[in-house]
Amino acid sequence: MDSINIQGQEFGPGAYGMVRINAGRLPSGNRISISAYIYRSRQPGPVALFLGGMHGDEINGVEIVRRSITDGLYANLRCGSVICIPVLNIFGFINFSRDVPDGKDVNRSFPGSMTGSLASRIARIITRKILSIVDFGVDFHTGGKDHWNMPQLRFTSRSEESFRLAIESRYPLLVQKPVISKSLRKVARDLKKPILIFEGGEALRLDNLVIEKGLEVIRNLLVAKGMADGNLPDLKSPQIFRKSSWERSPEGGIVSYTRKAGEFITQDELLAVINDPFGQKETRVYASRSGYLLSHNNAPVVNLGDGLFHIGYDRINA
Repeated sequence: MDSINIQGQEFGPGAYGMVRINAGRLPSGNRISISAYIYRSRQPGPVALFLGGMHGDEINGVEIVRRSITDGLYANLRCGSVICIPVLNIFGFINFSRDVPDGKDVNRSFPGSMTGSLASRIARIITRKILSIVDFGVDFHTGGKDHWNMPQLRFTSRSEESFRLAIESRYPLLVQKPVISKSLRKVARDLKKPILIFEGGEALRLDNLVIEKGLEVIRNLLVAKGMADGNLPDLKSPQIFRKSSWERSPEGGIVSYTRKAGEFITQDELLAVINDPFGQKETRVYASRSGYLLSHNNAPVVNLGDGLFHIGYDRINA
């Protein structure tokens, strides 16, 4: 069983520790580091990655990984190793931002370059120092501003490894998603290392339901992989959606929603009513298709074309 080497630090079988990886400097000259926690069993097994804070304003993901550490989920691994990174995008976290200060998205910068932008440098650190040594992982995300996502696991299209991992999680809501160019999942798929995306809640808001569901994903995967003791839930038929689309606002104005994420809807069902602020016009929004509401907008005022509901459809069986 080989040692794990990160940033010049060796972690042998049974070792535990934290390593700080230099990610750059603030304009003030203060150094910013990515903190990675390493937990190793004395028995060989898979290496798992649990990652939060790819986008700095997605606080639920950060809290899920932080709680997994403080709750002691990795204290008695039966086999294998776990790498935890609670906050990847330190710059975005400091600025309550999805991006790094130069305006780039870390998750559109993979595999990255150490001579590129700040986002590209962070992506390169993960690609070279972390992704190269892991076997599977979960990247924990949160919905965008004013958009609440029903806690869900997203697996990669045309990746049997990703689909199997999603099924192993025993999570009840799975959504198939194609990879995005220059994303972590794209690089991972090319390496045949499955990375699932957990989505839940909305940006800059902690949500206890979402946090508990994220921790459930970690526990289940550790048990399914034989890395931890425990029992898996008896889940025979998860909801798996192969496709999804947005129901968008046909007008701008003050909106009242009649449905919410986590509910099934039927085509032509009333979803929302939009009124102009002067009481001159009312627009009713009806469902363009039947499906399951994966996400809803919480904004009281919307613009033309804003996403109101994210609808999952084309359900498949495991």
